[in-house]
Amino acid sequence: MFYALGVGAKVLLEGEIREILGRKRLSKKIESMKNHYIICGYGRMGSIICKEMMQAKAPFVVIEGMPEVIAAMDKDILVLQGDATQDAVLKQAGIEKARGLISVLSSDANNLYVVLSARGLNPQLRIVARASEEGVEKKLFRAGADNVVSPYSIGGLRIAHTLLKPAVVDFIEFATRSGNLELQMEEVKVRESSHIIDHSLDECGIRKDLGIIIVAIKREAGEMEFNPTSTSVIKQGDTLVAMGETNQLKALEDLVGVE
Repeated sequence: MFYALGVGAKVLLEGEIREILGRKRLSKKIESMKNHYIICGYGRMGSIICKEMMQAKAPFVVIEGMPEVIAAMDKDILVLQGDATQDAVLKQAGIEKARGLISVLSSDANNLYVVLSARGLNPQLRIVARASEEGVEKKLFRAGADNVVSPYSIGGLRIAHTLLKPAVVDFIEFATRSGNLELQMEEVKVRESSHIIDHSLDECGIRKDLGIIIVAIKREAGEMEFNPTSTSVIKQGDTLVAMGETNQLKALEDLVGVE
């Protein structure tokens, strides 16, 4: 009996030690991260977002509150168990050093709390939130979200466009599909020290030498110049929305100097 009790105590103690060591390793990994993304919620949308993040090799950490969901997640995903509406949990996920946050919790109220907390903890953070009910978008924007996505609205438009404009939908899907080597759409931020600043697209040789199509230029102030001409001048802080093959887009990143 004493032997059985001793073995049971040993198993429990070893399990607790492993759990403590695991938490410490997780904390160290998160502490070492910067310019990463925080994904709040690993439901149907969260899992798709994580796959895209992994495809893009973008650093991210997931905040999920349900242990059974965490147990079923990919072991390569860095996940923090906790309530994303709590400031302490967001701080533990490294929100002060994060580049962006995505809140796709099942409740609009919880997404609203996350946006409010995140904006207060990091005013420079880019925040994208999910909205299910009508009228919630305005509240999320007022709370500090940069973008609000309504899955039902987007899904309805996509279904309608698939019937009305099938060729357009096929092209957009082809150009934005992950892992597509033939054609990709990418946005490239112009670095402050880039030598192409104050030069036109023609002078930079982006179209002629690289064979890349510049779909649009997003200016630093926020306005978008669609279908820019060869005489359009690149300014500091611009973001180029480009279309081309993967190797061409990599050459563009080398040319502009990605931030």
